[in-house]
Formats: sequence, structure tokens, C-alpha cells
Amino acid sequence: MELKVGDTIPNFRAKDTNGIDFDSATVVGHKPLVIYFYPKDNTPGCTAQACSFRDQYEDFKDLGAEVIGISSDSVGSHQKFAKQFKLPFILLSDSDKKIRKLFGVPTGMFGLLPGRVTYVTDKNGVVQMIFDSMLATKHIPKALAAIKKLV
Repeated sequence: MELKVGDTIPNFRAKDTNGIDFDSATVVGHKPLVIYFYPKDNTPGCTAQACSFRDQYEDFKDLGAEVIGISSDSVGSHQKFAKQFKLPFILLSDSDKKIRKLFGVPTGMFGLLPGRVTYVTDKNGVVQMIFDSMLATKHIPKALAAIKKLV
């Protein structure tokens, strides 16, 4: 299944940066979401993307939105990544790639890398925008523009 604009995101659970169980039901129905899937912690593109989301995080929060980053890295890797770059948003560990499969995130680079896709949902969890691009820093302005259209 590959999510499309107008679909409702599936419910999912994963461990967050602190090893605590995160359930998407705690935010869906309450606020718009920016859910971005990225290939790997501490790689140049993923670091640039995370730091760009960090730098604009208050803009997302001011619009009532939450940012969630998801990769297959471990909780420990996320802890180091978040601490090193002072990331204020939720990072989820999708080590078994179940969430990636639920969303239908395609692989990039001829199937060699996990895809880099950003989903923006309204507060009810309905997908309003999907941006699929390996150009890491292009995701942030696209997501912010989509969130602004919701308020």
C-alpha cells in the first residue's frame, strides 16, 4: 500500500528517542503532523534535513503542528543524533521497517537506500501533501507551506 493525498495515515507505534512507546493515536485527531522518513542518522543529507527541521521547528509549533522523523536506526543511534544536533522533535525507531511499509515509502537510489519522503497531515490524520525527494533540505519549506495552508 502506498499512501496518497486524501488517505488517512495508518495507526502506528514505535520507540521514541527515549525508548518510550509512541502511539500515533496520541497526536492524530489533535494536531497537524509532519512525518518524514529519512535513510540514516549522521549522514550528510539526513543531518542537513534534521537540522533544517530543527531550525524551523518553532515555526511548525507556532502553527500547531508536530514534526516526527522516522528511520530504521536504533533508539541509541537516535539518542546520540538528537543530542549531538539538539533536535527538539520526535524521532522514532522503525528498525523492522513496518512503519515504512505501512506508509508505502519507496526506496531511493535504485532500491539501494531507504526513501526520503515527507507526509503532511491535517489534524485528523488525512494526508494533505507528500514530497518524495532525495534533496534533503527541500522538504522543510514544502512541509511548512503545506502546514500554513491548513491554518
